[in-house]
Amino acid sequence: MQDPLEVLHRVFGHAGFRGLQEEVVRHAVAGGSGLVLMPTGGGKSLCFQVPALCRPGLGVVVSPLIALMEDQVAALRQQDIAAAALHSELPPEEARAIWRDLDAGRLKLLYVSPERLTGEATLARLDEMRIALFAIDEAHCVSQWGHHFRPEYRALPVLAERFPQVPRLALTATADPRTVQDIQRQLRLEESPLFRASFDRPNIRISAQPREQERAQLRGFIKRAGDGNGAGLIYCGSRRKAEQTAEWLRADGQDALVFHAGLEPAEKREAHRRFARGDAVVMAATIAFGMGIDRPDVRFVAHTDLPRSPESWYQEIGRAGRDGLPAEALLLYGAGDIALARHRIQESTASDEQKRVERQRLDAMVAIAEASTCRRQILLRCFGEEAPLPCGHCDLCQSPPKLFDGTVAAQKLLSAVLRTGRRFGVGHVVDVLLGKATDKVAQFGHDQLPTFGVGRDLPESAWKSVARQLVAQGALDVAVENHGELVPTEAARPILRGEQSVMLREELVAPVAAARRGRAAVPVDGAVQADPVFAALRDWRRRMAAAQGVPSYVIFQDRTLAEIAATLPRDLDALSQVPGVGATKLERYGEAVLRILRECE
Repeated sequence: MQDPLEVLHRVFGHAGFRGLQEEVVRHAVAGGSGLVLMPTGGGKSLCFQVPALCRPGLGVVVSPLIALMEDQVAALRQQDIAAAALHSELPPEEARAIWRDLDAGRLKLLYVSPERLTGEATLARLDEMRIALFAIDEAHCVSQWGHHFRPEYRALPVLAERFPQVPRLALTATADPRTVQDIQRQLRLEESPLFRASFDRPNIRISAQPREQERAQLRGFIKRAGDGNGAGLIYCGSRRKAEQTAEWLRADGQDALVFHAGLEPAEKREAHRRFARGDAVVMAATIAFGMGIDRPDVRFVAHTDLPRSPESWYQEIGRAGRDGLPAEALLLYGAGDIALARHRIQESTASDEQKRVERQRLDAMVAIAEASTCRRQILLRCFGEEAPLPCGHCDLCQSPPKLFDGTVAAQKLLSAVLRTGRRFGVGHVVDVLLGKATDKVAQFGHDQLPTFGVGRDLPESAWKSVARQLVAQGALDVAVENHGELVPTEAARPILRGEQSVMLREELVAPVAAARRGRAAVPVDGAVQADPVFAALRDWRRRMAAAQGVPSYVIFQDRTLAEIAATLPRDLDALSQVPGVGATKLERYGEAVLRILRECE
């Protein structure tokens, strides 16, 4: 049995563990099982990779995505760890070669899909081997309450029954309290410890804006957050929107890709390969893209539509800034998003209990979008974590919105909706309030209504904000199955009668190019991005990765290159002290890195 700290330093090049890592690793090395909740970028992989290397036998890692398996195997092989992946797209001869290596004891880590692992043929062969541990990655997939439920994960309890003496670690970056309990029950981990790290990702600045001029908002966001380095993700609510977004981004001169489930397999593989290899691309995608993305230098994530839950949103924005450097997340949303999500829940074939839970999660997501106080505090609360103080660097902490008594404005808008017959969308209702003599207003005689022109005290954008906030508060609905007509709900009655006041948020849509703050706590300053030494190291890494056919970050992460550029080590001993430079990488790349540094002097 090897010492975990020695393995961590020799193989992975780190001087010490972070956060809960050491506690989890030593528990697993001693033969213990458990559930690990750790945010993306928190170092979950080391929690099972180090114990697998310390314990005698084979470490078996359950993973839901082929791309994730291949990326992690490539990274492990860079560190001279004998690793392989078994999945459905593997050519038969390659699969047979892996089994020969397994039978001969030449592999230390095996990544495998859940359906492949739980087949009787695989289980029977594993019965004959010494197993160091089982690691169940993306463990939220086992829960019906998880945001990426995978039915094939339901067969995994067989591991506890068939290999009761082998430690099992379940790991996830996204699980609310209900999902946590379900994971523990499904994987037979009720009696095992729960390791819960903070879900806070302080290096990701989060912001949300009403979706007014989507393309202009995204352009400004990309310019500010991208800075020409790293990659970015833009999540869209439909395949068509993802394609259109990629198209106009390319017309803008961006290196933009598209990804959704409707693409041909070869197209999806090529898009994923381009993204994974380290190019500074922008990926416009549906939620079909992302789970298992191991790239550390994603600099920004934007959503053009409201996610269905805080868990989904957290998982998706968590793909940014895995290297610990500054990253940005932007949420654009509209009243129609909220109404459409509610409608889909109501019309789904799910059980009443499932619908109730989904409505609660949607309401929590709406609360984040329409917040008037620190968004990070509200987000963390969704995961059972209380942040005692505002974060200081989300958009609302930096530019706190003002609240006002919007009861009269709400009454005017609700009255206009009723008097126009509940048959029109927000645009026409606002025209009536503003007293605009449009053809449509004249056609229906709405210029004769008492509400015609009563809203001239507020601009058009403010009235649209009032409508959106009333939808968020449940006083208005949107008939998404028709043409987006505004429809008052029962909650509108006490407002119209003056029995209930309404507090609304003044819409201060912050300039998209507002200065970033809150960067002082980031481990490596973002100014390193402009350092010519850092640029030279990145260029060398790109060429090296291309020659080997692996993603750039597999060679060295940006964080490691930034540390090298900042400390300028003069010899191999000094270079070996840089976090992320293990013994194997020092031997492979040390002299080349030092040569780059000498050339930059």
